[in-house]
Amino acid sequence: MGAVNSVARPTVLVVDFGAQYAQLIARRVREASVYSEIVSHRISVDEVQRRAPAAIILSGGPKSVHVDGAPLLDPRIYELGIPMLGICYGCQLIAQQLGGVVARGSTGEYGRTVLSRDGESNLLSEFPDVFDVWMSHFDAVSAAPSGFRVTARTPEAPVAAMEDGKRKIWAVQFHPEVVHTSNGQRLLERFLVDLAGIEPKWTTASVRDSQVAAIKSQIGTQRAICGLSGGVDSAVAAALVHRAIGANLTCVYVDTGLMRKNESDQVVETFKRNLGIELLHVDAADEFFDKLAGVTEPEQKRKVIGETFVRIFERHTGGITDATFLVQGTLYPDVIESGGRDGASTIKSHHNVGGLPDDMTLQLCEPLRDLFKDEVRALGSALGLPDEIVWRQPFPGPGLGVRIIGEVTRDKVRILQDADAIVREEIRAAGLERDIWQAFAVLADIRSVGVMGDERTYARPIIIRAVTSDDAMTADWARLPHELLARMSTRIVNEVDGVNRVAYDITSKPPGTIEWE
Repeated sequence: MGAVNSVARPTVLVVDFGAQYAQLIARRVREASVYSEIVSHRISVDEVQRRAPAAIILSGGPKSVHVDGAPLLDPRIYELGIPMLGICYGCQLIAQQLGGVVARGSTGEYGRTVLSRDGESNLLSEFPDVFDVWMSHFDAVSAAPSGFRVTARTPEAPVAAMEDGKRKIWAVQFHPEVVHTSNGQRLLERFLVDLAGIEPKWTTASVRDSQVAAIKSQIGTQRAICGLSGGVDSAVAAALVHRAIGANLTCVYVDTGLMRKNESDQVVETFKRNLGIELLHVDAADEFFDKLAGVTEPEQKRKVIGETFVRIFERHTGGITDATFLVQGTLYPDVIESGGRDGASTIKSHHNVGGLPDDMTLQLCEPLRDLFKDEVRALGSALGLPDEIVWRQPFPGPGLGVRIIGEVTRDKVRILQDADAIVREEIRAAGLERDIWQAFAVLADIRSVGVMGDERTYARPIIIRAVTSDDAMTADWARLPHELLARMSTRIVNEVDGVNRVAYDITSKPPGTIEWE
């Protein structure tokens, strides 16, 4: 529901076999200026034919092809003549399903490995005879299927690359999508452009123009309202829709009481005075706090906040009784994490994907639904948005409600706003704002004993969370300087009433998520 369909474009289907590799491959394909989408390995041959992709890439995965329940691909897909590249598990699956042999590993091969080319190869023809690749496998192809020629090997993988030009199938045991593989991006481009014959036209300008056309087609002369959350996604979505339908868009900024410190004033100032977009400012903090009273379960909090958002949009349209569309800044990772693609599991319900009520009266327009975060930032710049919006750190739609563990109250929000402001101020002062994907404070639902001014305290801890990432699908905890952490801790304890302890989260994603909730 609500997706804006862009004009026809060549699409690469990245088949997901159950690991984070699929998301990374999809991003690398887009970096080659080719549009990609992630699909389940359960996709049928009929669905592939209907979608008519320009190429297919089989991703890596955590399972062995030998175990019961190992993910498979409909074998008829191999016969469609669509250019295909198998990577790691995808390489082994091609070998097994087409009559080759996949040997059970005895030692495995992990990390940086030296690959040696072995004979003629269309895929590897431009590469050195020997170069470094990144391996992560236990089993290995020991015999290629009939019709394939082996084109590379490593010490532990006698078939590190193979290909069948007649069937347009290429396969590599290593991971070209990771930065540790020399020439990895060039290898993907070689497959996409030179072998699959795809013209690289997926650019920021093409995205802007095609989405503007698609929005015009979807909304036409009807009216739309856009819910601003204070984050970059909703801001870019609003600017894009405004480019398409002009004055037929009204933005509604709902002040939930869950925003970062002073953020509501900044949002109103930017949109009303700097961008010239009609903006309705609704102060709904009381309603949100009433709805959240007693709610402690994270998924339920998201759903409560999401439904309350929509109900407020339906009531507060500034006299616009003919608004029929609700514009939201849903991104591709939101759709994936919310189980919005075949075979995907739900990690969490994003309020703009899985938290909407079934009986909402507005139709959805989600012009960013196909994009990753870095693509959204580039699009925002192309639309003329200022850096203070485009480079604003990601902020969840439910706001601080998902950074407070347990029940959300006004007092807890006040504590978190003050602590979070200090974290962001210090990150900015240290010149790390562009290097850090997100840096924020979390308020835990516990209290601990402390000593302040020779007196015993019993107050809450603040957890600082700072991560680096490219697209939020995976993230690593940021190695912040100890001096910076010390300044944050000192300021938070001294300046924020109700806090007597500060901790730093050193968990990556996976296994954790970026937000705490």
